[in-house]
Amino acid sequence: MVDNVLEARNLRKEYAGFALRDVSLTIPRGYILGLIGPNGAGKTTTIRMLMNIVKPSAGEIRIFGMDPAENEKAVKDRIGFVGDEQFYYENRSVAWTEKFVSRFFDNWNGELFGRLLGGFGIERSAAISRLSKGMRVKLSIAIALSHDPEFLVLDEPTAGLDPVVRREVLDRLMEFRGNEERSILISSHITDDIMRVADGVAFIVDGAIVLRDEKDSIAADWKRIHFRPGAVAGRALAGLSCVRESAFGHSGITREYSKIKEELARGAASGDVRVENATLDDVLISFVKGE
Repeated sequence: MVDNVLEARNLRKEYAGFALRDVSLTIPRGYILGLIGPNGAGKTTTIRMLMNIVKPSAGEIRIFGMDPAENEKAVKDRIGFVGDEQFYYENRSVAWTEKFVSRFFDNWNGELFGRLLGGFGIERSAAISRLSKGMRVKLSIAIALSHDPEFLVLDEPTAGLDPVVRREVLDRLMEFRGNEERSILISSHITDDIMRVADGVAFIVDGAIVLRDEKDSIAADWKRIHFRPGAVAGRALAGLSCVRESAFGHSGITREYSKIKEELARGAASGDVRVENATLDDVLISFVKGE
C-alpha cells in the first residue's frame, strides 16, 4: 500500500490566454487537501488532468502509485469523482441512472446507494429532469460513494448551493473521511467549506500554486493586524499586505506573525494593536492582489 494516494509533479497545460504552470500536489493516505483559488485560476484544469479528462502538456501523475492514463480502469475504480457540473440523461430516472453507472464499477453497493438516497431525500423513481441543482449534487455524491472508493476528487461540489445543502454535503464528506485510510481532494472558492473539512490547503492563482501548507500552520502564521496610526512601524509595517483604513484605524495582513510578534507587543498592551487570525479569504486576496 503506497503512503500517498496522489503525487502530481510539475503539471503544465497551455490554452489560449491561460497556462497552468508547474503545479505539484501530494496527498497522503487519510488526508483532506483543499484546493483554493478564484474562478479561472486553474482548479478545474488541474482536476481534469488528474482524472485523465485533459492531457497535461508536461508533468507526471501517480494515483495509488499508478499512471492514471495507463491504468485508467484500475485507478478510477478506486476514485469517487464529482465534477463541477452534473450531466445526466434528463429523460431517465434515478433508478435507471444507478443501473447505468453501476456497470462501470467492480464494487458497486446498491444497498449503500439506497441508504444514501434515503439520507438525501431522493426517490429512486424520481425523474432526473425534476431534480434541483442541490439534489443533482447529492445524487453525484451518492454515486461517488457507492463503490467504496479510497479517494474522493471533488470539483466545486458546493458551488451555488444554499447553506443547508452545503452543510449536508460537507457532513457526508466528513463521514466518508471517518475511515482514516480515505483521502479527499476538494476544490472550491468557498473558503468556509475548505476551513470546515480540510487538513491542508493549496492556493492556486493564475495557474500556479502560490502556497501549500497545513491549515493549522496558516492559522498560526497569517494574521490580520488592526492598528492605530503610528502604532506599527519598521519591519512590522513593511511586512503587512492589503493595508487599508478601518474603523479601528488601519488593518493589514502578515504571513510572518511569529517574526514581528515582539514588535507588536507594546502596541497590543496599550490597546493600539489588535491581532486576529486571517481568514483563508484574506490569504487568497493577498495573493490575488499580488501582495
